[in-house]
Amino acid sequence: MILPKGVHKVISRGREYYYFQAGRGTEHAGSRVRLPDDPQTPEFWIAVRQAQGMDAATGAGTVNALIDAYETSPAFLDPETLSDGTRALYRRMLRIARTAWGELPAARLRPVHVQAIMDGLAQSKGKANTFLGTMRALSAWARARGQIDDSLTEGVKPYPVTGGHKPWTTAQIASALDELSGTIRRGVFLYLYTGQRGSDVVRLGWTDVDEGGFTIRQRKTGREVWCPIVPELAAEMASWDRRPGPFLLQPNGKPYSRKRFSIHFAEAREEIPALAGVTLHGLRCTAVVRLRRLGLSVGQIGDISGMSLAMIERYCRFADKKASGKAALLSLSGTAGEPNCKTLENRKTKPF
Repeated sequence: MILPKGVHKVISRGREYYYFQAGRGTEHAGSRVRLPDDPQTPEFWIAVRQAQGMDAATGAGTVNALIDAYETSPAFLDPETLSDGTRALYRRMLRIARTAWGELPAARLRPVHVQAIMDGLAQSKGKANTFLGTMRALSAWARARGQIDDSLTEGVKPYPVTGGHKPWTTAQIASALDELSGTIRRGVFLYLYTGQRGSDVVRLGWTDVDEGGFTIRQRKTGREVWCPIVPELAAEMASWDRRPGPFLLQPNGKPYSRKRFSIHFAEAREEIPALAGVTLHGLRCTAVVRLRRLGLSVGQIGDISGMSLAMIERYCRFADKKASGKAALLSLSGTAGEPNCKTLENRKTKPF
């Protein structure tokens, strides 16, 4: 579990204890406050907010109270509903809402207020869209429980995002597989041939192999997927040691986190000019495009990757257009001489 800033865990005699200490490890460290033992309970997060000094102004019926109720609800804390990373991201976005409207009555919050925040974040469209997604989750939760009467986000549109993570080219993939080595090369293989998110790639191991594929429950969505091990990946895995734990281990023997693997990949990427600008998440897009070109339907790719159909269609749109364009070109090339042929066949000619 990702703990909020200032919260740390201590293990003593086999038991876990949690504390809050602002500025821990610095010259200006505050006093250490003991927290409840179970971070999955509402009491734990209420205590965290109290230690952070954010409880005094929270009144009943306010936006702060609504967010408190959401952040301490089973729907928010259940790891099967939201991953640790998603919860941490939601908390960051909800802090924006607290700052903007914290002591305002939640019943008076309207989509126009959400739109105002979106306008203020217009220079950072990705952050704005993440904020909107968080507010949609809060709104849906609150309406279902009678906390508010109307949607907080109705009519508010996300910003169109161009660019994003681009698929790798054939030349970039070849350069990576030729010049990368060790665990980083192994990770690129897993990204490329499974199409899974980084948070799931770093957890894959031999124990996840199931009848020629990987069975894994995705951390972000909680969805269980079965991803086939294609021949290219199987050939590479044949040389990997069979041992418990994940395939990807750091030099110190500890498992990689998604963030740590990304850092080490970026360091290796700097040594390969052909990989300038590529991202690991771009390999997820690459995997989808590869499956599409092999003839799989959007639904089949969704079953393998665990992605939404909308996301798959977004990743594949350029590949599909390019394939359609090439087919049209071939068709035009094949019929380029057809008008002349018909003319010769239909006109009358005199024998010599």
